[in-house]
Amino acid sequence: MFSIVIPTYNRCKDLAETLKSLKGISTKRSWEVLVVDNNSTDNTKSVVLDSAKSFPADLRYVFEREQGRCAALNAGIARSRGEIVLTTDDDVRVAPDWPDQALRALDVLMCDFVGGRVFPIWQKRRPAWVSESPSKLWAVLALLDYGTEPIEFGQKYVPLGVNMAFHRRCFEIAGLWDNRLGRKAGTLLGQEVREWCVRARAAGLKGCYAPELVIDHCIPSSRLNKKYFRRWYYWHGISRAVLYQRARLDMEAPEATGIDFETVPHIAGVPRYLYRTFAGSALEMARGYLSRDWIRAFEQELWLWFFAGILRQRWKDNGLARKQLLNT
Repeated sequence: MFSIVIPTYNRCKDLAETLKSLKGISTKRSWEVLVVDNNSTDNTKSVVLDSAKSFPADLRYVFEREQGRCAALNAGIARSRGEIVLTTDDDVRVAPDWPDQALRALDVLMCDFVGGRVFPIWQKRRPAWVSESPSKLWAVLALLDYGTEPIEFGQKYVPLGVNMAFHRRCFEIAGLWDNRLGRKAGTLLGQEVREWCVRARAAGLKGCYAPELVIDHCIPSSRLNKKYFRRWYYWHGISRAVLYQRARLDMEAPEATGIDFETVPHIAGVPRYLYRTFAGSALEMARGYLSRDWIRAFEQELWLWFFAGILRQRWKDNGLARKQLLNT
């Protein structure tokens, strides 16, 4: 049995279109959809209940009071019944064979979980500074394309939670999602997938990129502006700093191994080498603007926002550590 888990928060119109897309799924296996309402104040519940009347599989409404995408996913997974669990978002379009492609990838690649490609549905004209082909800016919009060949996740590559499939045993072995990370209302926190993948890999689970596993992701006009990208990178820095505090993963390249941060010089809680990267990015940004290479300049500027998020979170973490020390 397939279980499709969709967390949602105040996007009932998008959700209605996503459920309409899921109605087109064609598989010989039994399947179910669990929509987890994470404290929505719109018509989410009625959209799910109305859709359930004509849905070709069991469509269930789940309410999760604890705020956060991870909490919603955990609630859906806990209530799901399928041996194969697929996770996605409330603003996607899927092919009829999406679940079967996931099962096929798990079998062919002989792995415990898979992640696939995510392509855009632009809701307004794509800005010229966002590449039509895969680039590092694609991550801001939850888009992904690692090419046409399978790749094992680990040292460099990480999936997107909007298009993943798992054998149920994965959550029994590695545990569920960490709700201290991941998107919450009013924030752009992330890194929950990376944290889970690190944990899964340490537990002996194998994950692979499956290029045949494809979904389309709607990109709203509200995200196609530089203000959103700057905000996303700022919160990306905060998220990486949170991950560093909890797991001591390199904030610039979390999959890098062999770094003993106890021996690395720090300034204000931030490894000193990141200040060199900051200086280099600031210089490249200036050169880009002077030469009117706007794309290059903006990409370097975003790294500075990323660094600002790191500084903010490390200052906060160090303050909490000092407070705890004084109280002991």
